[in-house]
Amino acid sequence: MMNISCKNIYAVLNSTEKVAIGTICLVIAPLSLLVNVLVLVVIACSRNLRRHPSYLFMGSLALADTIACCCYTISFLDFHLFKPDDSFQKTEYLLKLAGVTMAFTGSVGSLLVMAADRYHAIYKVSTYKVLLTRKRALVGIVTLWVVAALISFLPLMGWSCQTCLSCSHLFPYVDRYYLAFFASLVLLVIILILVAYALIVWLAHKHEGNMSAEQPEVARMRLDIHLAKTFGCVMLILLVCWLPVLSFMMTDVVTTELSKPQKRAFAFCSTLCLLNSGINPLFYTLRCRELRVALKSLVDGLRRCKGCSSPASN
Repeated sequence: MMNISCKNIYAVLNSTEKVAIGTICLVIAPLSLLVNVLVLVVIACSRNLRRHPSYLFMGSLALADTIACCCYTISFLDFHLFKPDDSFQKTEYLLKLAGVTMAFTGSVGSLLVMAADRYHAIYKVSTYKVLLTRKRALVGIVTLWVVAALISFLPLMGWSCQTCLSCSHLFPYVDRYYLAFFASLVLLVIILILVAYALIVWLAHKHEGNMSAEQPEVARMRLDIHLAKTFGCVMLILLVCWLPVLSFMMTDVVTTELSKPQKRAFAFCSTLCLLNSGINPLFYTLRCRELRVALKSLVDGLRRCKGCSSPASN
């Protein structure tokens, strides 16, 4: 059954709003794509980074955000700017939506894996390198992406709305129970990420307290304070970028109708997820000293190659 027969209207943006939201996407997406591809290239070109599980997890995050930048921008602009309500083809739309869902699921899943990795690196320092090998990290990443793909393609495999009452007011053909499932899953993952970072701060604070008691005269930078600031940034980024979208999704689940202003607000808030894909590589990866060193080494190598091939050098 077509959602349009249920009188659900999805194309709610006027011409001014279309220009605004198109501009937002076309500014954020290329910059986010560039930074994420840069991270992937640096990790791929550095043998030392590829040996460490932590950087493999960062590569998974960058890959997810790269896919998100491409799939989200194309699907979102096509949905809101170019397609009227009566032109949504079910298979085509759900396939595009699955790509976007898989990318964002892979992104938040990679953030959870990275948070768990950092927690175990502090909690089990002596056995961390023995327990988390490169092979196990790769198995974990593959498992993460298989689960993300399975969750994302459920609507295409049959979990789509069959009656008017079960159809989402935000996404054509999407069952509201599936929307509740996805929103709850993302919210649970975000909570687990915050819990992991909170435990990291607590462990660091406990360690610093013991060190201060043993060596009160030694002045040094407090690791727990640094990690507390990082935790605050993580919490702020996740809540600002994801909470508005998840709130609208859950509102769609529990209410019988969404107004056009609410749908317009959801369209603009959903661009925060795209912004999150641009913030992730800046906050989680490029802040790492080893990756910056590898980036500098890669740039220096390219400069030397360019200098060797120049006529002057010849």
